[in-house]
Amino acid sequence: MDVIAAANAREAALPPDAPRILRMEVGQPGFGAPEGAVAAAERALRSGSTLGYTEAFGMPSLRARIARHYREHYGVAVPERRIAVTVGASGAFPLAFLAAFDRGDRVAMAAPFYPPYANILAALGMEPVLLECDAGSRFQPTLAMLEKLDPLPDGLIVASPCNPAGTMLAPDELRAIARWCHDKGVRLVSDEIYHGLSWGTVAESTAAAFSPSAVVVNSFSKYWCMTGWRIGWLVLPDDLVRPVECLAQNMFISAPHVAQVAAEAAMDCTEELEARKASYARSRAALLAGLPEAGFGRIAAADGAFYLWCDLHGMSNDSLDFAARMLEGAGIAATPGVDFDRARGHRFLRFSYCGDEGAMREAPGRLREWLRRG
Repeated sequence: MDVIAAANAREAALPPDAPRILRMEVGQPGFGAPEGAVAAAERALRSGSTLGYTEAFGMPSLRARIARHYREHYGVAVPERRIAVTVGASGAFPLAFLAAFDRGDRVAMAAPFYPPYANILAALGMEPVLLECDAGSRFQPTLAMLEKLDPLPDGLIVASPCNPAGTMLAPDELRAIARWCHDKGVRLVSDEIYHGLSWGTVAESTAAAFSPSAVVVNSFSKYWCMTGWRIGWLVLPDDLVRPVECLAQNMFISAPHVAQVAAEAAMDCTEELEARKASYARSRAALLAGLPEAGFGRIAAADGAFYLWCDLHGMSNDSLDFAARMLEGAGIAATPGVDFDRARGHRFLRFSYCGDEGAMREAPGRLREWLRRG
């Protein structure tokens, strides 16, 4: 958020004819909601409907459409009663954590990690347990790491594809971790919000296929390009359905009705969304080719999502300072690694490539020129 504010201020101070700031700091698609979603929302707003509260778990038709998605995309039958529509994935995490864990419980996760995992857990009186992962494990936890934990954690969060590294767990790896968690009584929470945005190197799989006790989190923000609509969902195990429903009724009442209407329509906008995904793929390819030539030679395997996690080896040991100087000197906003990895993030930088495709293609050249100037 600090980088966004600095980039906004820098942009506002530029003369009209100056090159614009290339925005690579935020994980927000540069596209708006798909046309079918917008049209459905317009119809709902003009219909005279009050668009009031829905059931706490969301519109039955949206839950049915999500269940259909699991059948068609993963070949997994998920009962609609186990699907909870939430106020984005951000609203899903506290519901899942409160239902699955108690104060003082220890929840493991790979580092680097999405910062709100640890921050929400800490705010709820739970303890994050960080597993230091690196390129050797493709920035993902391994079964060997988990088996070494003593005592065992109460929970484990995995993300595939993950933010910030963009790496994925292969289906057999996720299956092994999910089964280990179930057998050991470790509650698995699988963050799958970047599903749909994988690049063919590793197959997508859902923890819902491998464990009856796992919690799955997903969202319409990334593949469906609906960040501001604040719609996500949970796939819950049987024992957490009623606890999460009661929590949702008290904490949120329901997700926004009109956004649920739009989300249901978005799930049938595949052609438009796949064209957008192709744009991300072209940006990814351009950056993977151009960034090493600019000096960024150590990039995490970019299996999915829309991020490149870059080691600043040989360039800087202070990612905050490097990002500030890069914004000033190259006009590129990217995210320092310090929030994603408390111990090692000072030497990593995250580039997001879900923005304007032309800007992504321009970035390596700007970086080369800036670094050449010293």
